[in-house]
Amino acid sequence: MTVFAMLFLSIALMYACSKSEEEVTPEEKKITFSVPSNFPAPVYNFEDNKLSNAGFTLGKKIFYEARLSADKSVSCGSCHQQFAAFTQLDHKVSHGVNNCQGKRNTPPLFNLAWQKAFFWDGGVKNIETSPLNAITDACEMGTDIQTIVTFLKNTAPYPDLFKQAFGSTEINSQLILKSIAQFTAVLVSGNSKYDKVMRKEGSISFSSSELAGYNLFKEKCISCHAEPFFTDFSYRSNGLDLLSADEGRSHITGVASDFGKFRVPTLRNIEYTSPYMHDGRFYSLDEVLEHYNSGIKASTNLDVQLKTGIPLNITEKEQIKAFLKTLTDHEFIKNTLYSES
Repeated sequence: MTVFAMLFLSIALMYACSKSEEEVTPEEKKITFSVPSNFPAPVYNFEDNKLSNAGFTLGKKIFYEARLSADKSVSCGSCHQQFAAFTQLDHKVSHGVNNCQGKRNTPPLFNLAWQKAFFWDGGVKNIETSPLNAITDACEMGTDIQTIVTFLKNTAPYPDLFKQAFGSTEINSQLILKSIAQFTAVLVSGNSKYDKVMRKEGSISFSSSELAGYNLFKEKCISCHAEPFFTDFSYRSNGLDLLSADEGRSHITGVASDFGKFRVPTLRNIEYTSPYMHDGRFYSLDEVLEHYNSGIKASTNLDVQLKTGIPLNITEKEQIKAFLKTLTDHEFIKNTLYSES
């Protein structure tokens, strides 16, 4: 009898330990903001928005909460899809409530902590306030922040989640935006093949085609698409015909010389972020490269570096494409930490 009792007790303890490890381990994995060694210091540093597991979890839940939109059909995650590096796959422009279509292509969301301004025209200067644009735009979520505050106050489990994140059941616009920032600022993409080559990790190296493409890229593209973010965050006119009649940066600055200028987009994860350009007019990298090769249209504000285009032969295009695909961060795109469920 004693032997059976001891055996039962041993099995019970083993089960308890196993169950304890199974339950505790995920919670104990602390959410961190990690700066890749080949990246400079970020602009946003969480000094006034202390990062925590509870804050991150709350921000992610709000990010994926479709009930916040006017018709309860659209969340931030509807237009920023993880499998497309947090842009909207195959949509030329953003699609919002009531199937309304915006006028600009949805930008991807990653490495936002290094940005000083947001959107194609740089109209917002702070990562924490940037969601307000989508919340209030009639063709995106079509609502207002106070309506969202009221919803969250009266909808479980949000009061408890805010208490866990900020120590109080109080819910206001500032805490909502801070929680979203705890999620979006942690979206760091810096583990592509390119990054591993730059950091000399293991025996990883470029193929001959990728290396040729990298050298061509440095010769012909890097003045605008600067490493390591593959954008210099400037605003330029890149020779589109402006069929969209989008005034671009001048809508924010009121300066005529900014008409038709848009922020230079990052090329990281470009393999998955089509369609391209501020109005999503190009669906393939081949179209993009051919635009720079032969399709640049003259305009008053055309970037001086594009006056004669960027001549590329067939081989050079293929080599540049091979290099651009080394900028895909598969681990980032598949990281379940950022997924809705």
